[in-house]
Amino acid sequence: MNSCIFCAIASGQTGAEILFEDEQCAAFRDMNPQAPTHILVIPKRHISSLNDLGQAPHTLMHHLFLTVQNLAESLGLSRTGYRVVINTGADGGQTVFHLHLHLLGGRSMQWPPG
Repeated sequence: MNSCIFCAIASGQTGAEILFEDEQCAAFRDMNPQAPTHILVIPKRHISSLNDLGQAPHTLMHHLFLTVQNLAESLGLSRTGYRVVINTGADGGQTVFHLHLHLLGGRSMQWPPG
């Protein structure tokens, strides 16, 4: 996916500050934060959305969620709470069509979200 910004970030082609990286995923701060802490966790493999997850290894989502959990712990969010969001499709709010998990924290989250 030559035009996918998240693929470029995952492959190191952009100057994004990577907070965590391993062979399966990368994590970095959102350019348009919706909370004091807003981190995106992406698979390095291009998967367009949650709807396309069936093409990925069964362990991938488990790994992504463990990465979110570890980041939340290391940032002190697990003590007070945090939110994890996966937007899927245009009506679901997805604007970059590469699967990503939003880790949001550092403030009280409201329900329903705005």
